[in-house]
Amino acid sequence: MTSPLPERRSLDHHDFTEEYPNGILFGLVSDTHIPEARFDVFDQAYDAFKEVDFILHAGDMHDIAVLDYFEERCGKPVLGVCGNGDDGSSGREVAPDDPRLPYNQHITVAGKKIGMTHDFPDRPYAHLSSIEERMDRHFGGPVDIVIAGDTHVPVVVEWDEVLIINSGSPTFPRNLQTQLGTVAFLDLRDGKLEAWIEQLH
Repeated sequence: MTSPLPERRSLDHHDFTEEYPNGILFGLVSDTHIPEARFDVFDQAYDAFKEVDFILHAGDMHDIAVLDYFEERCGKPVLGVCGNGDDGSSGREVAPDDPRLPYNQHITVAGKKIGMTHDFPDRPYAHLSSIEERMDRHFGGPVDIVIAGDTHVPVVVEWDEVLIINSGSPTFPRNLQTQLGTVAFLDLRDGKLEAWIEQLH
């Protein structure tokens, strides 16, 4: 008899308006696949986030100690979401319940609504629901920015005026063998909105 999956909160909301009145520089990471990819995330990923204010992990850490690694190595707070690989996919262990790991996060900062979930398309497909329906399902309504993972392919793109950011993977880029991959950044400080991908070297 298989054990039931742990109950996870489906949506967490964080309003950083008072805590970060001038906005936040986010470091974005996803699909670390530890220890499948390697024993730990590459040092270059930790180094890339030394100057950020906050780190967001868009799922598939596999060992949720990865959240602790980023917090300890970068000295920054970390939030994550549960990916399919954290929920027993392909026979993997189910990640233990953790308050930092709901299925979806809803973040408000600098007047922008940010939604984070593991799997979110970055373009319309005929067989998928509309972006409005997907935002309703994951975040309970529209957001300005979506942060996602799952594909291991880095993307910064607008879809129907919603900015979608996928940081790719720092350890399994484009689902290839273990090698240095990508992280991303979202700058919402001082009235700016800027997002970019960074290749690790």
